Order: sequence, then C-alpha cells, then structure tokens
Amino acid sequence: MTLTIIIIAVVFVFLLLVVAIYNSLIKLKNRALEAWSDIDVQLKRRYNLIPNLVNTVKGYATHEREVFENVTEARSKAINAEGLEEKAKAENMLSQTLKSLFAVAENYPDLKASQNFLQLQNEIRDTEDKVQAARRFYNANVRDMNIKTESFPSNIIAGIFGFKKMNLFELEDEAARSVPQVTF
Repeated sequence: MTLTIIIIAVVFVFLLLVVAIYNSLIKLKNRALEAWSDIDVQLKRRYNLIPNLVNTVKGYATHEREVFENVTEARSKAINAEGLEEKAKAENMLSQTLKSLFAVAENYPDLKASQNFLQLQNEIRDTEDKVQAARRFYNANVRDMNIKTESFPSNIIAGIFGFKKMNLFELEDEAARSVPQVTF
C-alpha cells in the first residue's frame, strides 16, 4: 500500500515538473514572438516614413537618381523579406542605403534647413532607435528561450514537444561591427 502511494506521488511530482517546464517553454516562446512583433511594428513605421523622406530629398537633389532607386529597392526587399535571416539581411541593406541618402542630404544646405526634412530625419532616427531597442528585447527573449531549450532537464521536455532553438537578430554587415576610426 505505501509503495503504491510512493509511486503515485513520484509520478504526480514528475508530471507536475513536466507541466511546469512545458509552461515555461510556452511562456518564453510567446515572449520571443511578441518581441519579434515589436520589431515588425517599428519596421513598418520605418517603411512608411521612407517614401516621404525620399520625396523630400528628391525635391532638392534631382540628379541623385541612383541613391533614390537604391533606397526604394532596399525598402521593397525589406518589406517582402520572409524569415528572420532574410529579414535581417534586408534590414541591414536598407540601413546602409538610408545612410547614403542622409549623406546626399548633407550636400544640400537648403534641404538640411527644411523643417519637413528635419522632422522626417528626427522621426527616422527615433524609429531606428526603437528598432534597435526592439531587436535587443527580441534577442534577450530568444537567448532565454534557447537557454531553456538547451538546459537539462528542460531540453528533454523541449525535444519531446518540438521546441527548437530560435535565431537571434544579428548584424550581418561586418563594417557595422567594426569600431570606427576617429582621427583629429
């Protein structure tokens, strides 16, 4: 009789442990998905601002057609990108083309003084900051999820229920990783 009670208690504790680990994996997965959604919202905001910025700069710098085409093409690729790796690559390319657009704007003093341009530039900068914060939040949640799916004993439960390691949103551009050289 007591052996039966002990076996039932052990099985019950084991089942509670499995349920607790499973629920924690679900919570972490949903946090990571929510964080990805936050990135997506900020990226959509950025996509909506870019045509306004391009049109504003275009009014001042009509002979910079290649820069405008590059920004438009990069925006289109970023909007249509599927999956984390493709999205990260497209976003890095878009960031580079936006830098070239702002570099073109530096050559036009009237444009730099335009209220509309300054407001758009500030909104883009604010959005870029929000994208970076959302990426950090996403990566922190993915890190927690990956630790949980790779740690014992939760890795066993993760394997049984099909939880997989998630990918971080990383920089692919090596130039963005390097420390800038400052000379005086």
